[in-house]
Amino acid sequence: MSNDTTDGRTDSAGIGRRDFVKGLGVASFLGATGLSFADDGMTGLQTVDDPIGDYPYRDWEDFYRDEWDWDSISRSTHSVNCTGSCSWNVFVKDGQVWREEQAGDYPTFDESLPDPNPRGCQKGACYTDYVNADQRVLHPLRRTGDRGEGQWERISWDEALTEIADHVIDEVQAGRYDAISGFTPIPAMSPVSFASGSRLVNLLGGVSHSFYDWYSDLPPGQPITWGTQTDNAESADWHNADYIIAWGSNINVTRIPDAKYFLDAGYEGAKRVGIFTDYSQTAIHTDEWLAPEGGTDTALALGMARTIVDEGLYDEAHLKEQTDMPLLVREDTGKFLRASEVGLATDADDAEKVFVMVDSAGTLRPAPGSLGDRDGQHDPEASIDLGFDPQLSVERSVDVGGGTVEVRSVWANLREELSQYTPAFVHEETSVGEDTYQRVAREFAAADAAKIIHGKGVNDWYHNDLGNRAIQLLVTLTGNLGDPGTGLDHYVGQEKIWTFHGWQVLSFPTGSVRGVPTTLWTYFHAGILNNTDPDTAAKIRESIDRGWMPVYPSERADGFRPDPSTLFVWRGNYFNQAKGNVALEEQLWPKLDLVVDINFRMDSTAMYSDIVLPAASHYEKHDLSETDMHTYVHPFTPAVEPLGEAKTDWAIFRDLAEAIQDRARERGVDPVDDRQFDRTIDLTTVYDDYVRDWETGEEGALADGRAASEFILEHSEESNPSDSDERITFEDTVDQPQRLLAAGDHWTSDIEEGEAYVPWQRYVHDKEPWPTFTGRQQYYIDHDWYLELGEELPTHKEGPESTGGSYPLSYNTPHGRWSIHSTWRDSTKMLRLQRGEPVVYINPEDADERGIEDGDTVEVYNDLGTVEVQAKIYPSGEPGTLRQFFAWEKFQYPDRTNFNTLVPMYMKPTQLVQYPEDTGEHLHFFPNYWGPTGVNSDVNVDVRPAGGEDE
Repeated sequence: MSNDTTDGRTDSAGIGRRDFVKGLGVASFLGATGLSFADDGMTGLQTVDDPIGDYPYRDWEDFYRDEWDWDSISRSTHSVNCTGSCSWNVFVKDGQVWREEQAGDYPTFDESLPDPNPRGCQKGACYTDYVNADQRVLHPLRRTGDRGEGQWERISWDEALTEIADHVIDEVQAGRYDAISGFTPIPAMSPVSFASGSRLVNLLGGVSHSFYDWYSDLPPGQPITWGTQTDNAESADWHNADYIIAWGSNINVTRIPDAKYFLDAGYEGAKRVGIFTDYSQTAIHTDEWLAPEGGTDTALALGMARTIVDEGLYDEAHLKEQTDMPLLVREDTGKFLRASEVGLATDADDAEKVFVMVDSAGTLRPAPGSLGDRDGQHDPEASIDLGFDPQLSVERSVDVGGGTVEVRSVWANLREELSQYTPAFVHEETSVGEDTYQRVAREFAAADAAKIIHGKGVNDWYHNDLGNRAIQLLVTLTGNLGDPGTGLDHYVGQEKIWTFHGWQVLSFPTGSVRGVPTTLWTYFHAGILNNTDPDTAAKIRESIDRGWMPVYPSERADGFRPDPSTLFVWRGNYFNQAKGNVALEEQLWPKLDLVVDINFRMDSTAMYSDIVLPAASHYEKHDLSETDMHTYVHPFTPAVEPLGEAKTDWAIFRDLAEAIQDRARERGVDPVDDRQFDRTIDLTTVYDDYVRDWETGEEGALADGRAASEFILEHSEESNPSDSDERITFEDTVDQPQRLLAAGDHWTSDIEEGEAYVPWQRYVHDKEPWPTFTGRQQYYIDHDWYLELGEELPTHKEGPESTGGSYPLSYNTPHGRWSIHSTWRDSTKMLRLQRGEPVVYINPEDADERGIEDGDTVEVYNDLGTVEVQAKIYPSGEPGTLRQFFAWEKFQYPDRTNFNTLVPMYMKPTQLVQYPEDTGEHLHFFPNYWGPTGVNSDVNVDVRPAGGEDE
């Protein structure tokens, strides 16, 4: 190379590029010495007084401008189970999605609250990478090797749909339509995509699976006590609280878009208490941290409840009117005293389902709002308004049918239960300081507006129902329900959808739904009856035999029950997330003749499927997004066309319906009578039925996702109120996220203009009966199984022993910062922000005992299997516990194990009941309302350096 000082290129001032660079170096030197260019005698450099306005060469700026330029912007979001529901602007350049940014235009509805904008997290900020990722599924694929082997052949859409269609036709014609299952989670995160497959499965007579209970997101204590699946204040209401307890909810990790409300509440003077077993990312931002031992939350809550009761800090008026505390319970049977037994409520529809109180004069009185004196579980015309003053503490005898029985009020029974939770006992069980938890209880009771943010940290334990009920008791005792800044808010999964009716009739057009609790379905077909204790096995059988919990395929007239044969999975990663993972793979999966996964990426479920169909990414379709964390609805819109041969979920199932209809007509099949419902399954019209608007009868109206989105908005009270001319259209949501206009019957309060949504007002303020057996918040459950197990009231119990074997360490799998379930677990950007591979978090003491250092490869093991991962020393975690943040894909482990390999099948029998047993108008199976939860935190393991042997 020449040493010449010029490369022949000069700017308009005659300065060569190398001269310019050399000049910069000289200028730096001269500036340091206090000399000037003039002093050096340099000429040819032009003085620029205003480098922004007068600089002679500006083309370089266009280079940087072009780098950040775009051709179009579309509004979209992410279909993941995070409860975030964040609106994003998606930027397209040269026909490709290349970046996104938070939209930041949610309308403000209350100026006294923090601005709702922006919403988002680091995962959403790199979803663009998925659109063009190597693991993107671009073409229909058919398995050629063993399931999980990763051997595929590319096939045409026609081949794929025809093969699936013929299989479906064979199953339906053989009467095995209830062997066809569809699993997809969380309608709120993309209700059109949810409805796409659910609609076809419903038309086929197939089985729709629950998800909220399966993920152990459902807090069973809420339907038990409040008769409602879950209802929460939107997160903006946190700012209205004076006292907040974050109980097992790691807000700063799992609620990133909403954490600002928790943090800002502190600036306004609210005290924030964190209750976590570890010093979590949220604990560091609280004013006080309580660290109970794992699985002892119930004991801590009941200890706090005793403090509130013993010191008279409870809301007596609330307890008398709103709860079952004044109701009488027979001492001989443990059952509620019924009005029919003492000659009361003779004009009620069913006096055996009317309960009894004692007024201040000692007279027996029927309890207003009891199930036997109202029209079903939900009756807005009935009232729990008392009109008299009931006694809370009652212990007496009453005449019943010519005899005498002793009775006590629920309150008297509760006080006896709470008497066990002395400060010494609570400290012994939980390790929380005696003075500490009692002071927190007093502060909570004294606050004007106190709130508990409740999370999955409590919900993953076997006795989660007892933990829920005990923690709920704290807000009930203090009357912290139905007002701004109060309540127990359980945010785990986008379990409820605002636009319920429109989504429901889109998803299940026939109105006849074969729903199944996924935990029971999975474990039943994976062999739990032969792999659990005799009492649980007997109760599972009884629940199924009595029709309390359904299992499909149904038992036939001759007593034979077929195996499931067909599974469609979309918008979820069922195989990877399954507890009892070993049994699922070894027992359930071989029973399935055809597994079809509809997916935009090759995840674990796709790897273990037979056919994989390429789905549009989140930036390539029309849909809606909602969450109970806020009261807005906003859209997905396609920024680009689906990549490769991918199609939207709606288009895939629509085209499959068309293939089934065409093949059914070619094969001349006849309609099939449904064994369970008054309907026929006609495959020769299934496509016509799929695209028809069943509400108006218009043919072909629902041919695409945009029309389906509009259908949901049009047919939902929240977006098209029956008492108003206002309406939210899809185009409105494209312009800006829209705050919903009303709340339908499946919510417990109205949406009020200028106020954050707060639940329970229909019961607390309007005096409607709670949708429970008693018509009140019900803490006493007199079901035979609850009485048998000693769980009629909330009580602390140890979890099952030897879950996974007799090993010294507890093992749990919390939600992490770097993924939403398994989405983003394989993201290069997210992997670079952590260790890039599956990691187990271990306390330094436990690591030292086993000779483990940070970064070592270790084996975590129990009786079910061994999982090889990297060790991370975690001083913030308590000794005796291993944490593996969940959702790593099976292919990210050396031996295709995963975090659930160590988790056995186990479920709690009390979550299999129907109550009352004859009608189930309080507790009955309904998908995602009531069913057994797939818990996983009672597991025992040990850990050793990789290559070690059992001791």
